[in-house]
Amino acid sequence: MKKWLTAMLMITVLLIAGCSNDGGTISTENSTLQNVAKNKKLVIGMSPGYFPFDMKDPNGDFVGYDVDTANAIGEWLGVPVEYKQFTFDGLIPALQTGEIDMILAGMTIRGDRALAVSFSNPYYQTGQGIMVPGSNNTTKSWEELDVKGNKIAVGIGTTGALLAKDIFKNAEVMDFEEFPSAATAMVQGQADAVLYDEPAIAVWKLRNGDQVRPIEGLISSENLGIAVKKNDIETILWLNSFLANYIDSPAELASRTKWFETGDWLNEVVDE
Repeated sequence: MKKWLTAMLMITVLLIAGCSNDGGTISTENSTLQNVAKNKKLVIGMSPGYFPFDMKDPNGDFVGYDVDTANAIGEWLGVPVEYKQFTFDGLIPALQTGEIDMILAGMTIRGDRALAVSFSNPYYQTGQGIMVPGSNNTTKSWEELDVKGNKIAVGIGTTGALLAKDIFKNAEVMDFEEFPSAATAMVQGQADAVLYDEPAIAVWKLRNGDQVRPIEGLISSENLGIAVKKNDIETILWLNSFLANYIDSPAELASRTKWFETGDWLNEVVDE
């Protein structure tokens, strides 16, 4: 079934390319799909440390929900997947310079990012949450944290960082390279709270127990998408077709159950 559908999608790609050569408005020159076929591999940019989407195991191999999704994309394209690691704010520049073919790193679809890259349809819905030290058993909302002298830790370049700098008018927002370093800083007393994606906060709670306490409720709702170079319509159409078939498939449901509904894998990953 997958091979048949992949063949149909590739035929669609070739038809689109043909239309473009005849003077159509869609340019397929140097599309990601063409580069992947030429290079016989798919290069994915990730930023490990975003649990449970992008992580590494003790052998240094990439694992997580995004990795399962990327491997499924590679399977459908019939090529192996190579992963390259960047800081989160280095992913879009790497895509723009051609170091990677796609970003699959829990990246929220946002208007400002869409000025630099093109996004697929959403593949996961999440939102921003707040985590405080376990010793803080009184704070019930982010508004209570917006007090002069308080420090809010965020991952630089993330949606959480932008949201924190928008809503916190009195507390100081502190940038850290990644979420784990922000969370560690808070546990060590350098910050009063962390603002980040809710799934990652939930996993951090599982791993660190009473050291931290997530505050109930989401501050925002967000959609995650796969990013490719700007205006690569051919690849976006293919990715949307892939996602329409992959999401809720047996393989995707098994991946979602493993990474979001169990903690069996917690001892199989390492901190970055």
